Amino acid sequence: MKQKVLTYDVVFEEQPEGGYTVTVPALPGCISEGDTFEDAKVNIADAITLYVEDMIADGEEVPTENKSTFIAPVSVNLPSSPIM
Repeated sequence: MKQKVLTYDVVFEEQPEGGYTVTVPALPGCISEGDTFEDAKVNIADAITLYVEDMIADGEEVPTENKSTFIAPVSVNLPSSPIM
């Protein structure tokens, strides 16, 4: 059986209490987490698979990655007086 491979960018957010929350910008509502980075990576792959399988079962068009969108860090200088 021939398989199609889809690749999506994901966003890992380290949580203050530990672990990671992971989202997929191209798949709204597709979210997972893990106690370690590796666990979070495995879990989001599983979540993406289930998300896409559900879309296919419902006859929906599966979104592909929007390569004109990218994530990059941006640094800003804050005034010396406290903001909060």
